[in-house]
Amino acid sequence: MFITNAYAQAAAGADAGNPLLSMLPLLLMFAVLYFVMIRPQMKRQKETRAMLEALSKGDEVATAGGLLGKITQMGDTYLHIEIASGVEVVVQRNAVIQVLPKGTMK
Repeated sequence: MFITNAYAQAAAGADAGNPLLSMLPLLLMFAVLYFVMIRPQMKRQKETRAMLEALSKGDEVATAGGLLGKITQMGDTYLHIEIASGVEVVVQRNAVIQVLPKGTMK
């Protein structure tokens, strides 16, 4: 008399619907991740690779260690950089982070 009958309800999520629609948020997050992080990084790597391949004798460069100098000799993996008159150091080609405009060093 005071107690009402309790009836079972349908289980939540029993109706899965369209599986493509449930994957849509994941696909959108991947697309945003690609355009915000992956694509710019690939572009930067491509520019760096092109800069390292275009190095030539006489270019003024900055290294990752902070050295500024002029390239005097080049090998496949190593560069000889003159950092002062008569002072030459050997660095890996990958250590070059920037090619400076001509006449920067005096």
